[in-house]
Amino acid sequence: MLRHLFTAAVAGLLAAQAPPAFEVASIRPSAAQTGQVQAGLQITQAQVRIAYLSLRDYLAMAFRLRPYQVSGPPWLGSARFDINAKLPDGAPPQQIPEMLQTLFAERFKLRTHFEKRDTPVYALQVVKSGLALEKVPAERDVKEGAFTVGGSGSSSGVGVDLGRGSSYTFADNKFVGRKLTMVMLAQTLTPYVGRPVVDMTGAEGFYDLTLAVTQEDYQAMLIRSADAAGVALPAQALRLLETTSIDSLLESLRKAGLTLESQRAPIDMLVVDQIEKTPTEN
Repeated sequence: MLRHLFTAAVAGLLAAQAPPAFEVASIRPSAAQTGQVQAGLQITQAQVRIAYLSLRDYLAMAFRLRPYQVSGPPWLGSARFDINAKLPDGAPPQQIPEMLQTLFAERFKLRTHFEKRDTPVYALQVVKSGLALEKVPAERDVKEGAFTVGGSGSSSGVGVDLGRGSSYTFADNKFVGRKLTMVMLAQTLTPYVGRPVVDMTGAEGFYDLTLAVTQEDYQAMLIRSADAAGVALPAQALRLLETTSIDSLLESLRKAGLTLESQRAPIDMLVVDQIEKTPTEN
């Protein structure tokens, strides 16, 4: 009798500790896109659809990190997959990152560890004269229904919907942010400036802002973001980055009461010890 009770108790404990997992999930290589590239995530009731993200993007999402915090083989940035999954009954969308961890451990044989690395960063800070931006309402443009985060990009610019009324575009030589927190601003600037941007402003709330840049800086920033996204670029495009700066961006930030200060900081890094290039069958 005691043995049966002990076995039942252990089974219940193990079940309670089972990691969150999708009820069902399919993983397929993304179809090639040319010209206008589109990627994103949509959650509608219990359905989760994620399209054209790289393995690096997925791992960042799964471990609640930014892509620059994922260290592994170079092809993590170029191997792209679509995932369609169903949440278990009653499971909150907030558990999707942990479900992705379980999915990648099972289907890609993922093994990782964390470590801190001293890294060159830009610290986003408020200038001495203060922030020259006004807050906008947190509830502005929030819509009920499906939660969607996505973006599209081409040689003519980038547009990203960050969800719940927050977005940005980078086109026509200017960055236009709508309802961004300072953390969001730091995260969105990161791929365009060539190193992680860390929010050290201490400013809370949401803001609109427009940052104009020169044509030369605009082209260089687009090239940096494409390189960060794993896009194969010609050598002549990469050479352009050696001779351009972000001076015009810095000037626009100063007009908004902000600055980027070059520093070094310890960054938490997810190190990929093992991952398969191809997932097991659906």
